[in-house]
Amino acid sequence: MALYQLAQLNIASMLQPLESPGMADFVANLERINALAEASPGFVWRLQDEAGDATAIRPFGEEVLVNLSLWRDVEALRDYVYKSAHAEILKRRAEWFARMGEAHMVLWWVPAGHLPSVEEAAERLRLLREQGPSVQAFSFRQTFPATDMQAVALGSE
Repeated sequence: MALYQLAQLNIASMLQPLESPGMADFVANLERINALAEASPGFVWRLQDEAGDATAIRPFGEEVLVNLSLWRDVEALRDYVYKSAHAEILKRRAEWFARMGEAHMVLWWVPAGHLPSVEEAAERLRLLREQGPSVQAFSFRQTFPATDMQAVALGSE
């Protein structure tokens, strides 16, 4: 079993309230896309509330949706995001979400079995925004292997 799993946080600022007609197609696809994630190779866990999604969890503000999940590795997440039916929804994001001027997605390694909190995820996003990519907070553009995390844990950066 791997020592680390990949955590990811993605936030998106809605152009309209979730209940509005302009968000209806996004909402209509949520269950299908969440089920696709859960059935994808390498999926481990995702943040959700009693309704089965995370749309009611709004730590970044009322207009900001949160997606927080765990994956086996970067490749598994990348395949889901860009090579599955999720990619079609991703292409439509400008219909529903404002363009963000700073990082809105962050990846980081967590010990296997650890479920990251929204607060932990927010801190990782802050690190990426303020310090740029590192083994503690990175993106698809510049990834770091879990072995780098092991070196940090051993104190041998």
